[in-house]
Amino acid sequence: MDLPVWQALYDELRDHNFIPIAVAFDSAGEKAVAPWIEAAHPTYPCLIDRSHIVAELYDMVNVPTAVWINEQGRIVRPSEIAGFNDAFRRMDRVNLTMPPDVLEEFSSARSAYVGAIRDWAVKGAASRFALPEQEVLRRMHTPSDEHVRAAANFRMGEYLVEQGHADAARPYFEEAKRLRPESWNYKRQAWALEDPMKAAGPEFWAAVDALGPHEYYPVSKDI
Repeated sequence: MDLPVWQALYDELRDHNFIPIAVAFDSAGEKAVAPWIEAAHPTYPCLIDRSHIVAELYDMVNVPTAVWINEQGRIVRPSEIAGFNDAFRRMDRVNLTMPPDVLEEFSSARSAYVGAIRDWAVKGAASRFALPEQEVLRRMHTPSDEHVRAAANFRMGEYLVEQGHADAARPYFEEAKRLRPESWNYKRQAWALEDPMKAAGPEFWAAVDALGPHEYYPVSKDI
């Protein structure tokens, strides 16, 4: 969901101790993200994560992704897609417009997710959307050796790009993507660092098409 949606939710639910914290995963840092944040004028925290630390800690492999954390600091819903679905795959790729049925699917997914947040903010632990500890643990994933190595390779690639060695960075980005192919954060960020047009260009759509029947945005089964 975009910043204005979170702002509206914050304004509505702040008396219920609801505080959204937005985190932008962007290796380009403030110069790439700050204009979007400033244009939205948010009154809730907006952070910029150049090294994708939050993504690694909370097992986030795509955006927009959310984690629900209660007042005691406990996760009540681990990493999941926040109000989006795969309808975007029917976008007109020439002019980047959405047909009416796609817009309706997006609206429905967003409304369902916002409704779940409202229910949790008001009811707390009594909300049917606040998962019990055992279910939270079942849905979480301990980082594998491949995931740790993927993160290390990705950071090396970022460092080399920052030092002006883009060609030397490519093998590290490719290795990160190979080790953790489900991470679209790695794919899109690597493309953006190499050439910003790739992140939404033919390379991106070719990778989406290569999924075949597999999901880009996994569907939440209980929202």
